[in-house]
Amino acid sequence: MKITVVGAGNVGATLAQRLIEKDFADVALVDVVDGIPQGKTLDMRQSANVIGFTHELTGSDSYEVTAGSDIIVITAGIARKPGMTRDELIGINAKIVREVVEKSLALSPDAIFIIVTNPVDAMTYLALKTSGLPRERVFGLSGVLDGGRLAAFLAEEYGVSAAEVFPCVMGEHGSNMVVYPRFTTVQGKPMSDLMDKAKQQAFIDRCVNGGAEIVGYLKTGSAFYAPSASVAYMIDAVVNDSGIQMNCATYLSGEYGLSDVVIGVPVRLGSGGIQKVIELALNADEKAALEASADAVRKTIAALNI
Repeated sequence: MKITVVGAGNVGATLAQRLIEKDFADVALVDVVDGIPQGKTLDMRQSANVIGFTHELTGSDSYEVTAGSDIIVITAGIARKPGMTRDELIGINAKIVREVVEKSLALSPDAIFIIVTNPVDAMTYLALKTSGLPRERVFGLSGVLDGGRLAAFLAEEYGVSAAEVFPCVMGEHGSNMVVYPRFTTVQGKPMSDLMDKAKQQAFIDRCVNGGAEIVGYLKTGSAFYAPSASVAYMIDAVVNDSGIQMNCATYLSGEYGLSDVVIGVPVRLGSGGIQKVIELALNADEKAALEASADAVRKTIAALNI
């Protein structure tokens, strides 16, 4: 098993560290800035003696090291700055993602692509269309991270472990994401039963602004611990063929009444990528909210001029 991470910034490098410490695959870390991936992977390799990993870890500014990858994760792109929306990233990051897909696919034609670069829904759509691969092999980070943020907030509020919270966040990975209190549970109890609508909305608002809250603290950076952990969780499901249900940015072909758009929906991940798209029984209001979120993503996709 071989996994490539393209982009050696905070998210990519931390993801590479998480993956090599799992010790289930060789890992290649690639970045256009010569010296950064080499230096970071050298640093990581010097921890092998105490951590005990045995797989190969390589850093390079050349795509040659990515050849034969089973999974390729694209984190490359510029990070959000304070006050910047994800959509404002699209022009620069679209060019980067297109180039990464073309170069890496040529060397790893059987790879699964996981997109992290923002705006992730549009970038996943772009990667899918650029690669020509089936949707099962091209998907993005969305609800795993957004749900993890919601779970952290609810766990703190109710004094429970975050592992006892099962969040449900769908739609766009951004300001138009949709939190479903009815499908979000804390120790098995629906969020909608635990609090009134005003309190629900307060948690929803914090979840929607979860990334921006971190950007506000860091000033010159954005989140990377939770994003890298979320992607590692997705990769673990693929590598170990677990079939675990999680929300990922996925191309829809009629599910939820939506087509030719990428948004976060529940899927089962395993060997080969997406094994099944799961359709929740949404009521009229919940479905309308998802449709509105999909419309927002379509506007971003339209800016790609594919």
